[in-house]
Amino acid sequence: MPAVDFRAEDFLGRIQAVVGERYVVTDASEIDHFATDHRGRYHGTALAIVRPGSTAEVSGVVKLCAEHGVAVTPQGGNTGLCGGATPLTNRPSILMRLDRLNRVREVSPIDDTITVEAGCVLADIQAAAAGVDRLFPLSLGAEGSCQIGGNISTNAGGIAVLRYGAMRSLVLGLEVVLADGSVFNGLRRLRKDNAGYDLKQLFIGAEGTLGIVTAAALKLSPAIKSRTVAMVQMASVEDALTLFERTRKTFGERISSFEIIGSSYMDFVLKYVANTSMPFEQKADWYVLIEAGEANTGADLAGAMEELLGPALEGGLVSDAIIAGSLAQEEALWRLRHGVTGEFKVAGKTMSHDTSVPVSCQPEFTQAVEKGVLEAYPDANVMMVGHIGDGNIHVVVLFPHERFADAAAFDAAADEIDAIIDDIAIGLGGSITAEHGVGTSYRKRMARTKDPFELALMRRVKAALDPDGLMNPEKIFLPTAH
Repeated sequence: MPAVDFRAEDFLGRIQAVVGERYVVTDASEIDHFATDHRGRYHGTALAIVRPGSTAEVSGVVKLCAEHGVAVTPQGGNTGLCGGATPLTNRPSILMRLDRLNRVREVSPIDDTITVEAGCVLADIQAAAAGVDRLFPLSLGAEGSCQIGGNISTNAGGIAVLRYGAMRSLVLGLEVVLADGSVFNGLRRLRKDNAGYDLKQLFIGAEGTLGIVTAAALKLSPAIKSRTVAMVQMASVEDALTLFERTRKTFGERISSFEIIGSSYMDFVLKYVANTSMPFEQKADWYVLIEAGEANTGADLAGAMEELLGPALEGGLVSDAIIAGSLAQEEALWRLRHGVTGEFKVAGKTMSHDTSVPVSCQPEFTQAVEKGVLEAYPDANVMMVGHIGDGNIHVVVLFPHERFADAAAFDAAADEIDAIIDDIAIGLGGSITAEHGVGTSYRKRMARTKDPFELALMRRVKAALDPDGLMNPEKIFLPTAH
């Protein structure tokens, strides 16, 4: 708690002395803008927005916050989907935006590494890697505005996890400011380091609750010089997994994406997303998008794709297929998968889920979820899309705007649908969140489904690194009774 004689004006004056007066924003409208999450579901408040320009400034600000008992909510591009970067605590707090920490500190082609600050936009890191003929493989819909610190703090996944892994697999080292303002300097660029605990992994996926990531050393990969993208129509998820096995035999490690789109989701995209069109003459129950690539300029990947899909078409595993013949066609196919941004809010009331199950369990998961939700809510539009190659299926349940009398009725239905989906996922050995994190949205669901001992261990880690609970409070864990 803040000191008894805490005065916000004096405290902010000391913060200004660290970062500069212009980088401490107290305008109410600007605070309201950044204290509202990407989806507009959560509206927080803060004493100020603070924009430090260096690790030393982050450290100085956090030290003052620790001294005065002021909470810190770190924020990158504010593109998260679970309210993890929204200041929602009742205690005095600041919103720390990291956009000024946007420097690429070092690029080493020989090491295949890039060292960047937390506020670097993902697309800029991709471009910096491309500038030395390398690839930074993390790719997701918000890459033009999300920042790498947020990607690390949520262990972002994206469309290339199948080949390159999620953020945990891409981080070699981290620099982190801890709750007392001290700096953990673990920016090592080593592929192998077995000297004790791998401390950086504590902060990846911790959503700023253990400390503030200020810089990272990241893995690079060879640039992709040849690529093929195809979309196929299929009758079932079981058939999709059969094709997945064949695709792995054909392309091996060259396959980067194997995405699935349900018919209702495809219908939604075609209706609401601009510049989209159906690439097939007939509709199907499921659509699969495949991408493979390699560093060899002369690789005939399109030929390999034809050899894969020809027998699949002849044998009836695939009902129709298209192989992109140009970059424009590739982008058009990917737009069917990634085109949705704010359209759900226009179309109605939605409940979104980010579930993962073992790859082999996806047929059972999708069937059970559709059956369970529709039995409880026959008027629901159950849409599914996701990364079938790594077991991450996003379920979106859509209702008309007028379906619920008030917010309480909507929340009650959302809780019931959450329980239906979560129980199926956990029963199959899955997780309630695969790549979006917990934030605020999934706290209750995690508390209900996570093993109590595992939750207790997490709380012990939190208490050890942030004993006063000042780092991004009210995230991940539900408040405990006192």
